[in-house]
Amino acid sequence: NTINIVIDDATTEFAEVLTAIADGDLTRSATTDYSGKLGELSASINAMAQRLSHTVGVIKDTTRDVLTSASEIQAGADNLSKRTEDQASSLEETAATTEQLAASVKASAVSSKRAVTLAEDATAVARTGGAIVTDAVGAMSRIEQSSQKITDITSVIDNIAFQTNLLALNAAVEAARAGEAGRGFAVVASEVRTLAQQSSDAAKSISGLINASTTEIAAGVKLVRAAGEVLVQIVDASQKVAGTVAEVSAASVEQASGIEEMSQIVAHMDGITQQNAALAEQSAASAIVLGQKIEGLGALVAAFRTQERESNVTVLAPAPRLRRAG
Repeated sequence: NTINIVIDDATTEFAEVLTAIADGDLTRSATTDYSGKLGELSASINAMAQRLSHTVGVIKDTTRDVLTSASEIQAGADNLSKRTEDQASSLEETAATTEQLAASVKASAVSSKRAVTLAEDATAVARTGGAIVTDAVGAMSRIEQSSQKITDITSVIDNIAFQTNLLALNAAVEAARAGEAGRGFAVVASEVRTLAQQSSDAAKSISGLINASTTEIAAGVKLVRAAGEVLVQIVDASQKVAGTVAEVSAASVEQASGIEEMSQIVAHMDGITQQNAALAEQSAASAIVLGQKIEGLGALVAAFRTQERESNVTVLAPAPRLRRAG
């Protein structure tokens, strides 16, 4: 009778404990001290409940930690996504600015090449002008020489007129001495003197004009030579300008090439940044899904009541094995 009562009480208590465990209450345990097989069974049930309580507690703690980490990952991924999008936007603006700068530098390079061509054309024109000035100086020098020859000829004419005048004067004197017989010769001598005087006056007038022309020609030669020197300076300056513009053009071409390469690099960086933004968005979405799954797991283990555990994980001893009777 007593044994039946003990067995009945034990099975009732064990059933209550197992029912509580099945309902999620892992804090229940068999408290009656049984002996023999009932004691071993009671210890096994208590060990099972303790292990389940410990396991569920660890799962709860892990769920909380993972949920916190998932929230931090989501926040970090959102922040990274936003920063990456901002960086991608900045890179797009930089790429656009770089492309505009490259186009501007290319246009400058084209303008510099045109300037080189214009400077070379100006140099050629200045050289042509210098050659024309040289020819003009030569022509005016030849005119000056011809004028000097004309001056010499007029001097000879003036001398001849002077000698003719003397001869006419002598002839007039002789005609006067001859009296009536020399009257006709005197008229001729007078006409000859008049012609000689006119020739002398004309020669002097021509000589004056030639001298004035020579003076003007000398002044013109001086001016033309000065203009030639200025043209030489213009040629030198044009050559220097052409050289400088050519250097600027070459530098502009190099800058255009460098900026175009930089534009390609920025475009590549922009593509990588956009890929990173997409990956960050995927990470944020994955973190959200992970958080949802962890929340679902937390909801499942929240149905279990567990005992308070220490901060350090306790390694539980294995449950005692039940010995078979007989």
